[in-house]
Amino acid sequence: MKYDFDKVVNRRDTYSLKWDVKENELPMWVADMDFETAPEIINAIEKRAAHGVFGYTDVPKEWYQAICNWWEMRHHFQMQQDWLMFCTGVIPAISSIVRKLTTPNENVVIQTPVYNIFFNSIVNNGCRVLESPLVYENGLYRIDWEDLEEKLANPQTTLMILCNPQNPAGIIWDQETLEKIGDLCAKHHVTVIADEIHCDLTDPGKEYIPFASVSGNCRENSITCIAPTKTFNIAGLQTAAIMVPNPQLRYKVNRAINTDEVAEPNVFAVTAAIAAYQEGAEWLDELRAYIYENKQTVKQYIQEHIPEITVVDSEATYLLWLDCSKITQDTDIFLKKLRKETGLFLSLGSIYGGNGKCFARMNLACPRATVLDGLHRLEKGVH
Repeated sequence: MKYDFDKVVNRRDTYSLKWDVKENELPMWVADMDFETAPEIINAIEKRAAHGVFGYTDVPKEWYQAICNWWEMRHHFQMQQDWLMFCTGVIPAISSIVRKLTTPNENVVIQTPVYNIFFNSIVNNGCRVLESPLVYENGLYRIDWEDLEEKLANPQTTLMILCNPQNPAGIIWDQETLEKIGDLCAKHHVTVIADEIHCDLTDPGKEYIPFASVSGNCRENSITCIAPTKTFNIAGLQTAAIMVPNPQLRYKVNRAINTDEVAEPNVFAVTAAIAAYQEGAEWLDELRAYIYENKQTVKQYIQEHIPEITVVDSEATYLLWLDCSKITQDTDIFLKKLRKETGLFLSLGSIYGGNGKCFARMNLACPRATVLDGLHRLEKGVH
């Protein structure tokens, strides 16, 4: 490999949200990586920093071109530059959109278990969370179409937030599924917010399908939120994009993010994004291969040493969804005890809704030595 993902970077005492833990604790929870970002991005930031003047920053033409070229090259989807808007983050975008496109007490549909911050973006803006739980059978999730349509048909339902690829289960939704979601939402006049922040983190040989690329219904009735932050481990730079083909929807979204003052970049946000999309492809491909090997390491270890836990098959993200139902029906208690006795810090499954109470989420975006340390702690805790 050209890039060294085995390198252990000490992140303590760096104001890291993830690593602000006790000395004996190992955090494998929040979704950021323990790898240094691509050297090409670091070089671009260092060059910008060397200039020494950090004034207000505009969004240049190169930013739009970099995103459009990346999606055409990597995901076979032709965006138009005027579909794109800069935003400081995917969650600020989603929260602004919920505020703008709903009135208080309307429903927003989510398919649980799903990224927990969706709940905050809905509830904090005076709307109601309407869960359409995914069906869990034989270690896999599928959509309950009858339930989903019932929730979308509710007259109080205005929005649906789709996680594509899905977090925490790592599902890559196929074209047929996405098209059916698009048709149902169009039928019931429900706008789709597609959170596609994990789209570049698929397993080698696997490709995600942009929701807006699937059909006319999907394109004209959707708002897609994307970012290089998860992909290249630059979340702290606060850089994202919103893609809206429909001009009427795009106007509303543009007003929302400008009203909320989340539409202007910091001095490094644009520079880092351009470098990522123009020069980061080789680094990303090696990263995906490394994370895939981490997944295989975890699956094999758990099968051999911790058979009480089942790993849900994942095709995307650097997160694994661990079924702990043979141990407990309440992982809140189990994971708190696990952290106290072994120092291993995993995400509580309950915060993702649905059947998450029986699950834990593990972040594998770290050197293999760290993964093995986490597995030893997990084994000790379970036994």
